[in-house]
Amino acid sequence: MRTQKLQFTNAEGQELAARLELPVDRHPHAYALFAHCFTCTKNLSAVRNISRALAQKGFGVMRFDFTGLGESEGDFADTNFSSNIQDLVAAARFLEEEYGTPKLLIGHSLGGAAVLRAAYELEAVEAVATIGAPFDPEHVSHLFSESEETINEQGYAEVKIGGRPFTVKKQFLEDIQTNKMIDRIKELDKALLIMHSPQDLVVAVDNAAKIYKAAWHPKSFISLDGADHLLSEKTDSRYAGEMIATWSGRYIPTPAKDQLNAEKEVSVRLRQEDGFTTDIMVRKHSLVADEPERVGGNDFGPTPYDLVSAGLGACTAMTLHMYARRKEWPLEEVKVHLKHYKDYAQDLEDCANEEEKESKIDHFDRLIEVEGDLDDKQRERLLEIANRCPVHRTMHSPIAVNSQLKEG
Repeated sequence: MRTQKLQFTNAEGQELAARLELPVDRHPHAYALFAHCFTCTKNLSAVRNISRALAQKGFGVMRFDFTGLGESEGDFADTNFSSNIQDLVAAARFLEEEYGTPKLLIGHSLGGAAVLRAAYELEAVEAVATIGAPFDPEHVSHLFSESEETINEQGYAEVKIGGRPFTVKKQFLEDIQTNKMIDRIKELDKALLIMHSPQDLVVAVDNAAKIYKAAWHPKSFISLDGADHLLSEKTDSRYAGEMIATWSGRYIPTPAKDQLNAEKEVSVRLRQEDGFTTDIMVRKHSLVADEPERVGGNDFGPTPYDLVSAGLGACTAMTLHMYARRKEWPLEEVKVHLKHYKDYAQDLEDCANEEEKESKIDHFDRLIEVEGDLDDKQRERLLEIANRCPVHRTMHSPIAVNSQLKEG
């Protein structure tokens, strides 16, 4: 499985639930640790989408539930910001011992403040990314400001956060009031990426400005313009994940791979919960296939037939350039436009089999543009050569696909 269920023990001896997201070839070039937002869980859609985007870029990403949340043991009422930091450090130690040292920390909302603080204790971490993070953990107190007096008087109160009831104790308020972040941000000594939406109504974007001002270089800011605090739209969370993966490559180099450590040259993996969104690894190259939203997909990538069309188009362009170079023709550029569709086969009208009369055949319409000082004969010859490109010939040849189920 590309996603593994894990458990590890925190400082209090409680079992915390986690998931490890791996690349398709199951051999990440680096590991990342993800801290979710306040009262959220590791299964928040934004957390899954960001983790998946990083995995597609070769990261192994561990996401976990803080104590008392999701599938983790413990009582949320007994936790605080300091215990979240301890959970993060315990998660990092577990990941280091069992799989690999985390080089990247990612934190969403209060989880962002937590990774800024935890990174100070994790020397091997090379980069930190925050998403919608507050400058100070005390910022979350506005979520239960109406109950703050009750909490101070009787020591606790039940509050609703995101429509769910949580017990908040006085010790939680005292902890976030004493945890000031500015000194730790100044001492971070890690590459820092700050992501925030100007339209964030939960944690205002000026928090990002304060974090940026306090931190030393290298530091970067990416605006998540139009996104809400929880990155509810999958396009926003996917964008965030892809930007983190790209940015972190500057500080966490990707080692060269001689070949894919997998069963074949091409590996494909699809999980039940992902619908049609399919990960593909071709040697060291990662890509995604999907279906349009109108048929139940996420539209995160081209369809399988799009990929077939792309293969035909790429092979056509390569073949024409190869031929022109050999002939020393002035071919400057080739553009190939393709469309795939299925249509009823007109040449089956006389077929004796009634079922075959209803069958469809695949059509690929291919429009080829060639640029350069070419005469008509050269252009006509290039069209003939296009029909001889290897992929074109494969599609017109008998094809054998040998399939077998792997044992176990």
